[in-house]
Amino acid sequence: MANLHVTNPHIRAIGLAGPTASGKSALALALADALGAEIISVDSALVYRDMDIGTAKPTLAERAAVPHHLIDIRDPAQTYSAAEFVADAERLIDDIRARGKLPLLVGGTMLYFKVLLQGGLDTLPPADPNVRRQIEQQAAEQGWPAVHAELARVDPVTAARLPPGDTQRIQRALEVWKLTGKPLASLHTTKLTEAKSGQWQAIPLFSLEPASRTWLHERIAHRFDTMLAEGFLDEMAALRARDDLKPDLPSMRCVGYRQAWEALDGEYPLAELRERGIAATRQLAKRQLTWLRSMPLRHVLQADAPEVVKQAVEAVRRVIDAAYAPNANGATGATVGVTQ
Repeated sequence: MANLHVTNPHIRAIGLAGPTASGKSALALALADALGAEIISVDSALVYRDMDIGTAKPTLAERAAVPHHLIDIRDPAQTYSAAEFVADAERLIDDIRARGKLPLLVGGTMLYFKVLLQGGLDTLPPADPNVRRQIEQQAAEQGWPAVHAELARVDPVTAARLPPGDTQRIQRALEVWKLTGKPLASLHTTKLTEAKSGQWQAIPLFSLEPASRTWLHERIAHRFDTMLAEGFLDEMAALRARDDLKPDLPSMRCVGYRQAWEALDGEYPLAELRERGIAATRQLAKRQLTWLRSMPLRHVLQADAPEVVKQAVEAVRRVIDAAYAPNANGATGATVGVTQ
């Protein structure tokens, strides 16, 4: 089936998602080698230059072995939106296919996958400065936990997936409710329901989900320890030394970087950084898994299976082959659904 995916009108690319530390990078390299693929990063942290250790960025050797895209494309002082990602990803998918390669979308930024696979961003009201000031004033007077509690009353689904410390997203969700009278969760659900399944079939999503939570927690702790040993605090100190970087920038709000900034700022003892960083990373992984398990159109790969690489390659090949299997009408096409 060499190069069949290039002319396949049904499958434009393959998606590989999973929680942090689940083994996506290693599996992506194996898939790229087996299937003749180029990797498109689906990671909101990897876009930033000079943030290598704390993001577990692919090494230069790995990037030389397999082309990687959407890495080191922004300075940490800049922003990068989901809409920009979709535009870049769509362009790269076409370019990679034109070169006779398989585009392989790999990462854990679920918003990026969401907007790409469901065909665009939800239609949400633009930011309203007056409403935002009202929410910020409420937070100043009552504290963000009280604002989070209000969100839980009007939009319990969104509040349940947002930790009380995620002030930026709490503010936006409450702002949407105040402007529309509708929960953010209901708007997301409507958009997903209305989206056609064609894009999900054109980019089948493979999901790395461990059977053991302990396995994932151990890998998260090991990764954070490795980051510290490799000089993560020195990397963070160099970033903090820049006059143009502030803790509220998207780059500095990345998991690990946010906790390191707070520790170096004296908000808590440096000795607590490891514990806080690991806890924040576990929370991120939980949110990622929650999103993945809410997706009915996905192929589940057991991340902690002994032969996950072999199983993944075979699973991807089956999906690509199925796109060429004639159906009852003599046409070709694949139906993508949850498989475990």
